Amino acid sequence: MSERHPSGAPWRNFYGRFKGKGLRPAQQAYLDEDLPRLSPGPVSWEDNPQRRPIDPGAVFGGRPVWLEIGFGGGEHMVHLARSHPDVGILGCEPYVNGVAMALGKIRAAGVNNIAVHPGDVRDLFDVLPEASVARGFLLYPDPWPKKKHHRRRFVTPEHLVPLSRILQPGALFHVATDIPDYARQTLEQVPAHGFDWLAERPGDWREPWAGWLSTRYEQKALQEGRRPHYLTFRRR
Repeated sequence: MSERHPSGAPWRNFYGRFKGKGLRPAQQAYLDEDLPRLSPGPVSWEDNPQRRPIDPGAVFGGRPVWLEIGFGGGEHMVHLARSHPDVGILGCEPYVNGVAMALGKIRAAGVNNIAVHPGDVRDLFDVLPEASVARGFLLYPDPWPKKKHHRRRFVTPEHLVPLSRILQPGALFHVATDIPDYARQTLEQVPAHGFDWLAERPGDWREPWAGWLSTRYEQKALQEGRRPHYLTFRRR
C-alpha cells in the first residue's frame, strides 16, 4: 500500500518553489479576491478527496480548452486569452508569487476566459476527464540541468502518461526550451507517449509557432546567448 498524506493524497515529491519573497499588498489582494472565482473547480485533495472529475468545458461555456503548464508570470497565458476569446485557457502554476503576478495581468487585461489552478499539475491531471483538452503548452520549464535530476523534468512518464490521457486525439502540444539537453529528452520521451513530432525542416524547431509571444524568460535566454527550441507535437 502506497504511503499517503493525511489529506488522503498520495505522497508526491515536488522539487520546485511554492513561494518566494513576500507579496505586495496588491498581490495578496489578487489572491484573496480573484483566485477563488478563477478556480476551474475542486482540484485539491482537501476540496476533492474522492477525485471527482471536473468539467473544464462547462467552466468556459462549452468553449475548447487549452492548458498552459507552468505559466510563470502569466504573460503568455493572458496573450492567449486575448488572441483567442473563443477558447478557454486553463493555467497551472505552483509558485504563488507567479500566480499573484498573473492575476494582476488578468485583472488589467479584463479577459474572462482564463481559469487558474495554483498548484501541482499532477493534481489537475487527476481530475481532468479523458480527451478534455484541445491544446497544451509547456514553455521554458525548469531545466534541472544536473543529470541526476533529469527525472524531475516534466518530460518524463509521470507527467506524459496523464497528459496524453487528457489531450484530445489530434491535439497539439507545444514545448519551448533554451536547453539543448531538455530538447533532446523531449524528443525522446514525448513521441514515446502517443505523440508525433511535426517538424519537417530545421526552421520548424528554430522558429516559433504562429501567434507566439516572446516571454521574459525567452528574452533572458537570448541575452545570454542561448538558442530557443520550439517543438510542436500532435497527439496520435
